[in-house]
This record gives sequence, C-alpha cells and structure tokens, in this order.
Amino acid sequence: MRYAILIVLALAVGIIGTVMAMNAIHNKPNVPRSAMEMIDFHMDGLEKNVDDNRCTVTDNLPHLQTMRALSNDLEPVFMPTGNDADFKLKASGLRAALDAAIATPPADCAAIKATMQRVGHECKSCHNEFRH
Repeated sequence: MRYAILIVLALAVGIIGTVMAMNAIHNKPNVPRSAMEMIDFHMDGLEKNVDDNRCTVTDNLPHLQTMRALSNDLEPVFMPTGNDADFKLKASGLRAALDAAIATPPADCAAIKATMQRVGHECKSCHNEFRH
C-alpha cells in the first residue's frame, strides 16, 4: 500500500513538473509587441511635450534617438513577413524619417508636430500592410 501511494505521488509530482516546464518553454518574451510599445511610448512622449509646450531640442531629441535605435531591430524582430522586400522598404522609410528629424532636430512645437506626422505616416504605411 505504501509503495502504491509513493508511485501515485511520484507520478503527480512528475506531471506537475512537466506542465511547469512546458509553460516555461512556451512563455517567451513578446519582443515584437515590446518593440512597438516602446516606439509608441516615445511618440506619446513627443505628444506630451507638445501639449506641455516643451518644444526645445533637448526635450525631444532623446525620444527621436531612441525611436531610431529601436527601428534598427524591426527586420530581425518581425521578419519573415511573407513580403520581406516591402517590409524592408517600409522599415527603411521609418529610419529615413527619423534620421532626417535627428539631423535637423525640431526646435519648436510646429516642427515637432510635422515630424510626428512624418514618422506616424511611415508607421501607418507598414501597419496597414503587415499588422493583422
């Protein structure tokens, strides 16, 4: 009787351990979602700065630089997409818009809004085609 209880207990512990291990294997970080959340966070930061009338270069350049750094990871994170050439073109367009904004940083609220529209347009063109 004791051995039967130990065998049942060992099987239960083994099943619980297996389930926990399988959950750990399948619960990987969601890098694509995280990348988009971070870019969105910095776009919201630019918008908040405009709303708060904080439109100097030093207030907004860090947001643009971080979005540019994050954009370097778009292809490794999201590909393959089924249309990799078009995805690369759209990612390149986003980087070009951010590079232009960093090369001549927006120095007033109107310029920041225009930069946000250009960057937003690049984001939207990719989302329209690839986001499901």
